[in-house]
Amino acid sequence: MAASAGGSAAAERGDGECILEPLCLPESPGGVAAVEESPSVPCIFCEENSLLAEQDQLLKHMIIEHKLVIADVKLVADFRRYVLYWKKRFTEQRITDFCSVIRTNSEAPLEEQDNYFLLCDVLPEDRLLREQLQQKRLREILAQQQRERDDINFHNICMFCDKEFTGNRSVLFNHMARDHAFNVGLPDNIVNCNEFLDVLQKKLDNLQCLYCERTFRDKNTLKDHMRKKQHRRINAKNREYDRFYIINYLEFGKSWEEVQSEDDRELLDNLEEDWSDWEEHPVSAVCLFCEKQAETTEKLCLHMKEAHGFDLLKIKAEHGLKFYQQVKLVNFIRREIHQCRCYNCMEKFQSKTELISHMEVTEHITFLPPRSTWDQPQYYFPTYENDTLLCTLSDSEDELTAKDQSEEQRGGTTGLGMEFGGCFQEWCRARAGVSLP
Repeated sequence: MAASAGGSAAAERGDGECILEPLCLPESPGGVAAVEESPSVPCIFCEENSLLAEQDQLLKHMIIEHKLVIADVKLVADFRRYVLYWKKRFTEQRITDFCSVIRTNSEAPLEEQDNYFLLCDVLPEDRLLREQLQQKRLREILAQQQRERDDINFHNICMFCDKEFTGNRSVLFNHMARDHAFNVGLPDNIVNCNEFLDVLQKKLDNLQCLYCERTFRDKNTLKDHMRKKQHRRINAKNREYDRFYIINYLEFGKSWEEVQSEDDRELLDNLEEDWSDWEEHPVSAVCLFCEKQAETTEKLCLHMKEAHGFDLLKIKAEHGLKFYQQVKLVNFIRREIHQCRCYNCMEKFQSKTELISHMEVTEHITFLPPRSTWDQPQYYFPTYENDTLLCTLSDSEDELTAKDQSEEQRGGTTGLGMEFGGCFQEWCRARAGVSLP
């Protein structure tokens, strides 16, 4: 969850804007889980309620009204039970006993400062709760899978030839793999089978390819496309399907890719280590000013310098920016560009194209505003959840100097906030969707 609070610069502009919804940069085709009927979830602090399927509204409410930020919500296996637990605990002890305190607008007068509270698994009690909820969900999922494996009353129709199948679900899956070359894996690895088949059937009914997810004008064109392009398979990168595979429930906070990669490493433990053919998987970072993507920081910086006149490496060197300052600068620029506002003259535009044109013509893009405008604690929070550029930033020193550490403390980290500051780089990487070693 990307959260940012208004800073002193925003206050000076008379601008109450703040980004509260999660934002995502362009990336490969993916899906969003279908919205289902679900019970309501209460606010941790008040009587506000939201449907479980609309939990983002509740999270936004808790940020605005109660200044509470819950880290890595997507890793919470049962959001409703998680909220009910902390609702009870917060009535028993002070919130500062559990949460890191992040003070925003720290250089402003006291009445203009805000304290935000970060609830995350740095706190042992929170991590234990998340692990217990994960284990409970795993037990429920395994029980559901066993019921489906033993079910002899299964009835469904093949989505490719309309042939009916009854008995056990494996008969249908084996038919689709054998006769239609459509293989979704072993039936015993699948859970919530009927819902899974309904999701696939709905996509085909909407004339949508199951792999690339393009939409076609008629059914025959879709069939030809999937046959010729060998798209009779699902997109493994689409997180919409993760909930239908047991492997995604096995370990806390790990996807099937991470679990599978660990299994592969175990197989190689007894083999002689040979890294000569090692190739790092490229991770694309997006330009600060357009949608251009590059696989390396060097290529991206070169693009921004040549295409926009913004030299990130030169700015880093001239201003002596360390890692945390680079994080704040990138998040500040992302925010201003998202809001179509020039970060030097503060003029707003109707579109991003008009803004970039203005900044390039006036050369406002080439230099930074005063440091006090962007070097604010609220810009620790990523503007975009999947901002891979944050993962490529580096600091020439292994540790912050004593002076830098004291500055971070004055920025408002207290209690667990100190530990939060120490692991912020890892948190940024995890929020950008990158697995840590």
